[in-house]
Amino acid sequence: MCGIAGKIFFDENRTVSLNELKKMSDVIKHRGPDDEGHYYNNNVGLAFRRLSIIDLHTGHQPLSNFEGTLWITFNGEVYNFKENRIALEKKGYKFRTNTDTEVIVNLYQEYGENCVDHLRGMFAFVIWDDHKKQLFGARDRFGIKPFHYYIDNEKFVWGSEVKSIVAAENVKSSLRLESLDYYFAYGYTPRNQSIYNEIQKLEPGCSFMLRPNEKEKLTIKKYWDITYTPDYSKSEAYWKEAMYEELSKAVKMRMISDVPLGAFLSGGVDSSIVVALMALNSKQPIKTFSIGFKEEKYNELKYAQLVAERYKTEHHEFIVEPESIELLPDLVKAYDEPFADSSAIPTYYVSKYTREHVTVALSGDGGDELFAGYSSYDKMISLHRKKYYPKLFFSLLNKMIPDHIYGKGMSYYLSKDKNNINAYFNLWKDYEREDLLLPDIQSRLAKNYSENLKINLIKTSNANFLTRMQQLDMKTYMVDDILTKVDRASMMNSLEARVPLLDHKFAELSFTIPSELKLKAGVKKYILKETFSKILPPEIISHKKQGFAIPLDTWFKGDLKHYANDTLRSSEKLYNYLGKPVVEKILNNHQKGIRDYSQKIWSLLFLDEWLKQNNI
Repeated sequence: MCGIAGKIFFDENRTVSLNELKKMSDVIKHRGPDDEGHYYNNNVGLAFRRLSIIDLHTGHQPLSNFEGTLWITFNGEVYNFKENRIALEKKGYKFRTNTDTEVIVNLYQEYGENCVDHLRGMFAFVIWDDHKKQLFGARDRFGIKPFHYYIDNEKFVWGSEVKSIVAAENVKSSLRLESLDYYFAYGYTPRNQSIYNEIQKLEPGCSFMLRPNEKEKLTIKKYWDITYTPDYSKSEAYWKEAMYEELSKAVKMRMISDVPLGAFLSGGVDSSIVVALMALNSKQPIKTFSIGFKEEKYNELKYAQLVAERYKTEHHEFIVEPESIELLPDLVKAYDEPFADSSAIPTYYVSKYTREHVTVALSGDGGDELFAGYSSYDKMISLHRKKYYPKLFFSLLNKMIPDHIYGKGMSYYLSKDKNNINAYFNLWKDYEREDLLLPDIQSRLAKNYSENLKINLIKTSNANFLTRMQQLDMKTYMVDDILTKVDRASMMNSLEARVPLLDHKFAELSFTIPSELKLKAGVKKYILKETFSKILPPEIISHKKQGFAIPLDTWFKGDLKHYANDTLRSSEKLYNYLGKPVVEKILNNHQKGIRDYSQKIWSLLFLDEWLKQNNI
C-alpha cells in the first residue's frame, strides 16, 4: 500500500517541476515511508511513496512497461496478479519485476480501459500513455483506496489524499458550504464531493480518461456496480457451502505477503470469521490485535479473547483512555476533511499498536453492508411499511413530550423532516441544522439538497427495500466513513489494511442470495452466522452487536468536560458559521444528562480543529 500524486498541464509548453512533485509526495510520506519515486516529462509529473509489501527490492515506482511508453503509479494490492501475469506471458509480454504493479501496466497495454475488469483487489492508480498523450486512472470497486482530483482550465492534479493536491502550486481550495452541511447531516462529505469546492473524489468502481489536447478533457466511466439478482432456486445449504468456499478463498488471497501479517479482532462476528479462516489457512499462529475500554458497556475484549483462545492466536490488547482526545490535532491533519466518527480514535490506536508487530492486517469491514447487520435496517423496514409517521403519532407524541428544545414541540421537529426516513440517516437532523447554521450560511445553501441525496439514491434502485438500504450504505456510509476511517488510521501508522469481505467476487455472490436469508425472523446477518457458526465460539454468534463506539458520553461529563467547554466556548473560527447559543445549549444539556449529545460535541470539536489548522 502506498501513496500517489501527480500533475498535468494542458499546455505542453509548461513544465511540472521535480521540486513541486516532491512537495506533493512529502506530505503523504506516512503512506509510504520505505521509498519514493518521481516521473516528470515536460508537462506531466507522477509522484509516489512506497510501503513495501510484495517484491521488496524491485517494486520501485513510477514503473514503466517494457517499451517505456506507459508509466504507472499504483496504490493498493491486486491479489490475482500471478494468474494475470501467466496469461500475459502467454501473449508474449515480458516482465522485469515480480510486482502486481507491472501486471497492471501490461494489462492496460493489452486491454486498454477494460484492464480494470481483470483486477481482483483494492487499488487506485494512474497510467500515463506517453505515446497517446493521455492519462488513465481507476479506483477499486468499493472505494477501499482513495483518489482525489482537481481540474481547472489549465491543469489536472490528483492524490491519494487531499493534502497532496493542496500542496501543488496554484490550486484553489475554498470551503464548500454544501459539504459543511453534509458534514453535520452525515458526519462526512458523501459521494464525489469534498469539503472544498474545487476538489472532488473519484467514486468507487469508476475509471477516468484525461486527454489534455481535446476539448472535453476529462471523461469518467462507471465500470462496475453491484446489483441484486436473487436466485431463489438454490437451497440454504447451497448458499452456506458457496459462501464458505468463496470467503475462504478471499481470505487466503489476502494472506500473501513478503512482510509480517496479522488481523484486527474486535470480538464481533465479521472480524472473528476472518481470524478463524486465517488460522485455518496458516501453519503459524495468527497475530491478533484488539482495543478495549475501562467502561464495561463499551468493552468487547472478552469476546475477542474467546476467538483468540480457540485458535491460539498471538493476541495483543490495548485499553483506550480519555487522554486519547489529545490525538485530535493529528487526526484532523490525517483526515484532511471534517470527520465526525469518533471511532477514528480506537481505529488509530489499534493500527498504531498493530504496526509495532506487523506491516499488514486483515479487517472484518463490509459484513454489515453485505448481510444486513445494522440495527437500523429492521427499524427502517418497519417505518417503510407504516408509510412513515402517521398524523396521530405526531399528536400523541407532542402531548407526551413537552416543549423542550429551543421552545418548540417534538411534532414540529418530526414534521420538519418531510421524509422521516431521512431522520435515521442524520447525525444532526434537518431542524437541528436549521438552528445550528447561521442564517447567512443557510441562505447560501441549495434547498433540500442534503436531505434528498440519500432518498434519491434509494429511489434509483429497483431492488426490495432492505437491499436498497444495503446499497445506499455501500455507496455512502461504508466508503466515506468506514473505509475512509480505516485507510487514514492505518496509513497514519504505515500499516496496510486488507478487507476480505469486500472481495468483489464474494460480494457479488452475496447479492445473489435472497434478502430473506440475510434478515430472517429478526436475526441480522442470518446466513452469514449460519455459514460460519461451526468455526466460531457460540457466544460470538449470540451476543448483541455492539459496534466500535467509544465512551464519549461519559468522558464529556467527566474527564473531558472542561476540555470540551473551554475549546468550544473560546473558538475563534467556529462561530463564523454556527450559532454560539445552540452550541452552548448542547454542552449544557449533555452535561446535565438531559440527552446524550456526545457525538455532536465530537463533531464540533473536530470541525473547530479543522478550521484552525486550515485557517478557514
